[in-house]
Amino acid sequence: MNPPVDNEKKWVALNPRERRVLGVLAEKGKTTPEYYPLTIAAIVTGSNQKSNRDPVTNYDADDIEEVLQGLRKKGAVIMVEGSGRVVRWKHTLYDWLKVTKVELAVMAELLLRGAQSEGDLRQRASRMEPLPDLPALQAILESLAAKDLIVYLSPPGVRRGVVVTHNLYPPHELDREKSRLAANPVVEDEPERPARVAPTRPEPTPQASPDELASIRAELAALRDQVSALSDEVKELKSALGV
Repeated sequence: MNPPVDNEKKWVALNPRERRVLGVLAEKGKTTPEYYPLTIAAIVTGSNQKSNRDPVTNYDADDIEEVLQGLRKKGAVIMVEGSGRVVRWKHTLYDWLKVTKVELAVMAELLLRGAQSEGDLRQRASRMEPLPDLPALQAILESLAAKDLIVYLSPPGVRRGVVVTHNLYPPHELDREKSRLAANPVVEDEPERPARVAPTRPEPTPQASPDELASIRAELAALRDQVSALSDEVKELKSALGV
């Protein structure tokens, strides 16, 4: 006889500090599993990391300790003892959110950076789990939307530049995000018009399509984020090892 399926919703709305800490725990659990679970010092460093974060923060150990205790009461993290009785922390998001590995990678990026376009989100989440193309991400987003974990901020029917965010905001914050996007909608780049030339001159070089330009820009942004993230992680490891 199969065990009963637990469909009860466990997650609740989170404040900005809680979202940042959970995003860091999920991210580091995937990108540096050899150093996971994390110490408070490592969580401080990861939370204040300048790459793959929006906004950049300046939390200290007391801030993080307070956040972790709050998340512990909500069931989103647990405390474990590492070697030498060093206290470490790990998330319980697979059970708390009831998500798969790839879904957690997408949620982690949204927790770390907030609202973003599908193209940017795919590039950034791909550093944690494979998302070979936009349709692969869109399938994950549909699954997360069915679980009420993400919100589409773009108007229905929009096909390019679709913006999504997580649904772990308190209501007033989510309303603010919707208003912000409405005031500053994402607009795909228009192709440049070729200059008017005399018939005897060579034809202008064909311009890349808007989709190609957007894809190239997203890939470049993701590469910059990855290089910066790796640099920050190396510094974090050196700090933890006392090098």
